[in-house]
Amino acid sequence: MSVRSAKSQHALPRREALRVGGLSLLGLGADRLAGLRAAAPNRIQQARSCVFVFLFGGPSQIDLWDMKPAAPVEIRGDFKPVSTRVPGIQICEHLPRLAEQMDKLCLLRSMTHRMNVHGPATSEIFTGREYFAAPTTDQADPQDWPSVSAMTMRYGPTRSGFPPSVVLPWYLQFPGQSRRIAGQTGGRMGERHNALLIQGDAEKLDFQTDGFDLSGSVSLQRVRGRRDLLSGLQQAPGGRPVSASVVEEFSRHRENAYALLNNRAGQILNLDGESAKTRDRYGQSMFGQSLLMTRRLIEAGVPLVTVNWEDETKIDNTDTCWDTHKDNFSKLKDHLCPIFDQSFPTFLADLDERGLLDSTLIVAVGEFGRTPHMGQFSQSANTKKSGRDHWPSAFTALLAGGGVRGGQVYGATNHHAAMVQEKPVSPADLSATIFHHLGIDHRQHYVDEFQKLPHRLSEGRPLVDLG
Repeated sequence: MSVRSAKSQHALPRREALRVGGLSLLGLGADRLAGLRAAAPNRIQQARSCVFVFLFGGPSQIDLWDMKPAAPVEIRGDFKPVSTRVPGIQICEHLPRLAEQMDKLCLLRSMTHRMNVHGPATSEIFTGREYFAAPTTDQADPQDWPSVSAMTMRYGPTRSGFPPSVVLPWYLQFPGQSRRIAGQTGGRMGERHNALLIQGDAEKLDFQTDGFDLSGSVSLQRVRGRRDLLSGLQQAPGGRPVSASVVEEFSRHRENAYALLNNRAGQILNLDGESAKTRDRYGQSMFGQSLLMTRRLIEAGVPLVTVNWEDETKIDNTDTCWDTHKDNFSKLKDHLCPIFDQSFPTFLADLDERGLLDSTLIVAVGEFGRTPHMGQFSQSANTKKSGRDHWPSAFTALLAGGGVRGGQVYGATNHHAAMVQEKPVSPADLSATIFHHLGIDHRQHYVDEFQKLPHRLSEGRPLVDLG
């Protein structure tokens, strides 16, 4: 990190000034972070946190965690249910490790909404609000409702020098489209509130963290001195004041960079600190290594970590990730289930062993489920007889930790896993539950930048009967 003389810095263009401030292009512009200060460097936070695991594409509820073995074969499909650690609860035969962790899990089988298009449905899950327009695109729009991650970035607690909200290993985006999928940003609340993205490298199974470590020739004391020197940017050459907005934005980035460096961000975000045995235990996949990184972030005190599912099929427009319009059973059995069953149960067990599960609410869910009938058409003409189409009327979320009682089923669907019969839960209810756990008042309001109208963070009701 190099620092020029105060005189030459005054002449820097705005973009270069932000670069010199350090870490300025990492999505750290939320005004909620302007006052970040150092916590004790070795302090492990055990305050309440949340991990939101998004299973992009829409996993099949009837093939995985809400099986109907008495249904006709064209509905129940090829898989068989198996018993779990909890008597009376069964899940898919291809999730044996998850079955062993069922005493920690709540199967919330009554998620429901009405949107069957990927982007708008993703928006509804991420934001907790019904999509604002007709479902004519999957891509983000300035009118998007703000995501829970962005609202947490703005209103969540700040601990340990990290921002309140982190996303990894990528923002969801369909190949060939110019914008990320709807609902992942600050939207109409303002994109300056976007969560910090820690980007994963799928080939190296690691994360791009350049800039979080000090160089060998620069001590933390020198960084502190440079921080004071940079305060000279308050005046331009000749005594002419620099634009207040430029100074304010630069100051935010600078303070964030300083706080992250002072709190060992480079060490926390470096998986080389984990043994090969631990990395193998989580699984040699981007999803597994993302969950391992998430554990490190939770230990560091980050309130909300969003983990977006990533696998090699993310480049497939027809069957992206958990989207199974064709070859539903082979894709689940041979690809998706092995990855999930390696990593997610390991994550649950690891948090539990470290005493972090009670304080950490874990939510794993997709944007919708799959059609009860094989080959049934609901939205996509790409659906084959071997596949299942989109189905938002009834699907399952997996919850654990954070005071949620494990070994339970919450809600119920009918005999075909097609409609919710007991305790329906909306995306709004899910968002309110996350806010409630984090200690954020979901009834408070923000003013959107699009219509200048006040909106509550969530119109849902927290699920307080899960304990």
